[in-house]
Amino acid sequence: MKVAFASTDKVHINEHFGKAKEFYLWEIGPDAAEFTGILQVDEGDGDADDRIEARSAALADCALVYVSQIGGPAAARLVAKKIHPLKSKTAEPITEVVARLQEVLQGSPPPWLRKAMMKNAGAAKG
Repeated sequence: MKVAFASTDKVHINEHFGKAKEFYLWEIGPDAAEFTGILQVDEGDGDADDRIEARSAALADCALVYVSQIGGPAAARLVAKKIHPLKSKTAEPITEVVARLQEVLQGSPPPWLRKAMMKNAGAAKG
């Protein structure tokens, strides 16, 4: 499944969703995980709603988005697009979160994560 991480240093989850200029993208499965690229956000000169929409639209292919902080309206917009936002309270290293996520996927993922995994299962590859 595709997972995005908001980061200012490419290493830690340490950026607020509404301020993130870049998201680091990973493809994560139970047996393999790979960094797949950087998503640059172009928000133009819009207001807060426009900035939220620009980010949520850019992340449309992702099942999960890890951030340091996210406001209620932004979280609701992501959930409406079937993207699950997750907050990292301690600026965790992205690679540690990826490894933990893989461990969960190898076992019995909780219902919310199984649902998130299904988002990408139906998506066309290409």
